[in-house]
Amino acid sequence: MRGHLAMALFSMLVAGSFPLGAMMANAVSPVAFTALRFLLSGVIIGVAVLLTTGLPRQAARAPWRYAVLGGLFAAYFVLMFEGLKTAAPVSAAAVFTLTPIVTAGFGFLLLRQPTTPRIALALAIGAAGALWVIFRGDWQAMLRFHVGRGEAIYFAGCVAHALYTPMVRKLNQGEHPLVFTFGMTVAGTAVTTLWGWGAIRATDWTALPGIVWVTLLYTSVFASAATFVLLQYATLRVPAAKVMAYTYLVPAWVILWQVALGQPSPPALVFAGVALTVVALAMLLRDDDRRGTAVRAGNPGPDEA
Repeated sequence: MRGHLAMALFSMLVAGSFPLGAMMANAVSPVAFTALRFLLSGVIIGVAVLLTTGLPRQAARAPWRYAVLGGLFAAYFVLMFEGLKTAAPVSAAAVFTLTPIVTAGFGFLLLRQPTTPRIALALAIGAAGALWVIFRGDWQAMLRFHVGRGEAIYFAGCVAHALYTPMVRKLNQGEHPLVFTFGMTVAGTAVTTLWGWGAIRATDWTALPGIVWVTLLYTSVFASAATFVLLQYATLRVPAAKVMAYTYLVPAWVILWQVALGQPSPPALVFAGVALTVVALAMLLRDDDRRGTAVRAGNPGPDEA
């Protein structure tokens, strides 16, 4: 239950990144922004580690693990802000909801986590809802499969995010989620700094508009530091496909965020796709509840078996 609650909060915090990111995406280099975001998140998480668990020596075992995870998340964030230069926030959020079906594939390949028929059906319904939103309810555009450049760029980032989720479970060697997140964040800072050193030096940081700093603060504290910990915590307790199933809530949260920020809501037809993603989440949670009942009765579910 704690893992599920962590992912519900994760989806709400992640959603705020889309409208804010779209508002500032064209004002700063995505890789320069991501490097600063990782740095600030690393400081916040590092302080939290020192005040709570401490940094045990065994956490430094196999540091390449943190480089792999940091590189995956760095690619996700850079491609997200690059995509938001042209993609609408709700449309980008719909692309994000395609990650569960990709995660399920990676979860099977890397962890041999099975996908039940109910989960497969729920993922298909969620993907259909996501595609409806991405194509803005336009059947002709859907048949032509005319995807915007921003959505295509962001989808590549979502593949990296989908791979990240089962890799956490595969590479974690018993480290506390906060400590493991700190190692990944430090590695992510190094990767993005090396990757975007030219863009970092070329950026006139003193001339950036206020929305960039607001977005930096939000994404570093809430959509990075907090969600990193929530995701690490949940992936150690919930199967990878179910963890990412909570991304189906993101488009609905994005609509609420847009309204709260004074931006127009999407066309009415788009809400049909959002509704399908919520149905998909409900199906996945129902499957989890039924499996949990079987386990309590003494019959192991597919994941436990």
